[in-house]
Amino acid sequence: MGALGGATALAQAGRGTGPLKITDIKVILTQPGADNLVAVKVFTNEPGLYGVGCATHRERPLAVAAAIEQYLKPALVGKDPEAIEDIWQTQYVASYFRSGVTLNNALSGVDGALWDILGKRAGMPVYKLLGGKVRTAVPLYTHASATTLEELESLVRKAMGDGYRHVRVQLGVPGFATYGANSLTSETVQKARPQGTGNSPVFEPTPYLNNTLKMFDYLRAKIGFDVDLIHDVHERLPPPQALQLCKAVEPYRPFFMEDPFAPEDAHWFSVLRQQTVTPLAMGELFVNRNEWLPLVQNRLIDFIRIHISAIGGLSLARKIQCCCEMFGVRTAWHGPGNVSPIGHAVNMHLDLASYNFGIQEENRFSDATREVFPGAPEIRGGYMYANDKPGLGVDVDEKAAARFPYKTPGQNRGTDRRLDGTIVRP
Repeated sequence: MGALGGATALAQAGRGTGPLKITDIKVILTQPGADNLVAVKVFTNEPGLYGVGCATHRERPLAVAAAIEQYLKPALVGKDPEAIEDIWQTQYVASYFRSGVTLNNALSGVDGALWDILGKRAGMPVYKLLGGKVRTAVPLYTHASATTLEELESLVRKAMGDGYRHVRVQLGVPGFATYGANSLTSETVQKARPQGTGNSPVFEPTPYLNNTLKMFDYLRAKIGFDVDLIHDVHERLPPPQALQLCKAVEPYRPFFMEDPFAPEDAHWFSVLRQQTVTPLAMGELFVNRNEWLPLVQNRLIDFIRIHISAIGGLSLARKIQCCCEMFGVRTAWHGPGNVSPIGHAVNMHLDLASYNFGIQEENRFSDATREVFPGAPEIRGGYMYANDKPGLGVDVDEKAAARFPYKTPGQNRGTDRRLDGTIVRP
């Protein structure tokens, strides 16, 4: 027997007889930190072979779990787990109505697990299945949030000292609630509301806009331009004020301004692109290709910012990445704490194999989270590293996960209101 035949025989050793099939799908709900995480395990008839995926929709995790257990599992048990594309396409249309965030997250959990199985069967990390590394490790941006300019400057300098070349900066607005910074609504602001308006966090666009310009001016004056600054508008401004902000920050050369508009207002990008060369990132809330495709093909954004599980997982994300490469749009996949370590591993494997990678959002995993998800990506000196194990390289310890049950059935967004009581987009 030749060397190749011997290697094939060894690879087959220990596998079950007959065609490979999915035998079970399990949903693991766990909360080792602040966020309700949803992990998926897909089991096969090959002894010891299973895959893990991320289906985390922090706000409505139980709906995702029900979609997997009641619809995807019955449809997929008995199927070939290596038929990844057919399974994705079949389940995408199975409910007739498609591109809903619940179905997309459910599909993502299964899809990631199938890629994990494929990598394990091939004896390769997933990034090799995607074409191999084009970079050694994944550059990250970290978060710096503060309520004073001096504190924010200190945090940015610390990040730079730790090896980060990209920092997201968010500054609290005195007296008002602010996305990304722990600023509180003052009693004075509450008293300025109309009679009959209940207490709530208060956000107002104009103070936020003015404060953000002050932040950029201060940081560039103190730190200079050797660090790339990122800022998240988080869709909170009315479109004309978002235009004002993105034009006004142009001299400070941000790496990008994130989500200046809500998805419903995406047509405003055609106006904004004519007004400024400030780099723009968009897509955290996108779930449908008709939301992102026009922005990419018309070169109206510079970074695609999609939450990978919300659009259906790795299978679709790699197609989006390839499409974006053709139009010069770089990737900056969503990667906060409401993405499980499995989801971060999916981001990382795609980042490693994507020529048009831009930057990856950092999330540091607690000891408890690493206990639940052994093999979670390692972060050192501003980079994320793959462990090069076959598949995604991450597992789920079900016994550890059970020690961290959900504290609530999910989480709600959208608690901030304007002075007059109008709800603010989260």
